[in-house]
Amino acid sequence: MPRLLAVDLDGTLLDRAGRPHAVDVEALKRAVSAGVVVSILTGRLHAGTKAAALEAGLVGPLGCADGSHLVLATGETLQHSALHRDSALRLRDGLDEHGVATFVFSQDTIHHDGEGDDFVRYVSTWSPKLERGHDVHAHDSWSHEHGVTAVVGVSDEARIARIVTMIREELPHSAQVLSFPLGATGSWAFLTRSSGVDKGTALDFIAQHSNVAREDTVVVGDWLNDLPMFRAAGRSYAMGQAPAHVKDAATNVLDETAEQGGGIARVVKNLFGL
Repeated sequence: MPRLLAVDLDGTLLDRAGRPHAVDVEALKRAVSAGVVVSILTGRLHAGTKAAALEAGLVGPLGCADGSHLVLATGETLQHSALHRDSALRLRDGLDEHGVATFVFSQDTIHHDGEGDDFVRYVSTWSPKLERGHDVHAHDSWSHEHGVTAVVGVSDEARIARIVTMIREELPHSAQVLSFPLGATGSWAFLTRSSGVDKGTALDFIAQHSNVAREDTVVVGDWLNDLPMFRAAGRSYAMGQAPAHVKDAATNVLDETAEQGGGIARVVKNLFGL
């Protein structure tokens, strides 16, 4: 029987509107009460994760920002992997030159300016704490002692591709970056953060923190950023709506989708009998 269960949020515990299904929340509560170590591994910042963690009764470490921030539900930081001053300022200058809508994730808050107004609704899924300023490139978060947790930029596909190339050439050892279409908007986005961390390293950290062997861990997810934790876990479950290549990477595939709910509850029942 596994001893640690880690679940993704968006597309797994949460539906498209960001709401958790009661049946899954109750299942996590039963697992916690039975002594299972339960955690959340998500791309969201802590501010966007805390409510779901507290609702499920979680008290241990959470993996936020795709493993860049290991933090307790109460807000106490255990480990933070950030882009620090030199790398952050180098990135800032490059983005300023390319002219894209820029969002800086710093200390649980997302900073932006007027260029990002059209995309606030999308970016707010990462954190409800957004701060609009006159010029995001002049904000002091770029040189703050705690560093930058992540940066998101939005523009047309060609410009985003150029920025991705710039980041990979200018910051090959300190930053990782990916790009993706921004829903049905016709725009593209990139997300960059510190290299060397992901949901897999977060799972390893939480397992070691909880004195649980890797083979005794199980994870549930639905998207590309969940693949590292699939590889790290003893057992992995892909949600019913997950892309085919995500399902192929999992040891098990659920019939339930995030819109239906019940996928996490099935895992808890099948593995723990709860």
